[in-house]
Amino acid sequence: MFTLEIDGVAIAVINGSEEVARDLFTCDGFKDDIQAMKSDGKVLWNGTSPLKIRPATEEETEIFEDALAEDDSEEDEPFEPDARHAETASNDDEEEDEDGEDDADIVFLVDIDEDAGLDS
Repeated sequence: MFTLEIDGVAIAVINGSEEVARDLFTCDGFKDDIQAMKSDGKVLWNGTSPLKIRPATEEETEIFEDALAEDDSEEDEPFEPDARHAETASNDDEEEDEDGEDDADIVFLVDIDEDAGLDS
């Protein structure tokens, strides 16, 4: 697993190889998203700070696994808006890569502001 870090803050974890992490975290669409998304009223990325991709720590890996487990259990339970500590996003829109690897999941390690959603 790999973590996206911006200005010393761990932003998101992905359960893919380093190559997959670099591809997803540095693609134009993801960059656009993190420039539009806010946490505590501040954008996640200012568009100029370096995007650091590094191996995830044990704590970040636990948060990732807990978020996915909670996401799976929520499929059978009613939605509770404050129950999640991490936001999850799945890269389900893309097909399997040439090697047949499964899509990667991304868990945001920071709370995403509800009103800072992306324009549709």
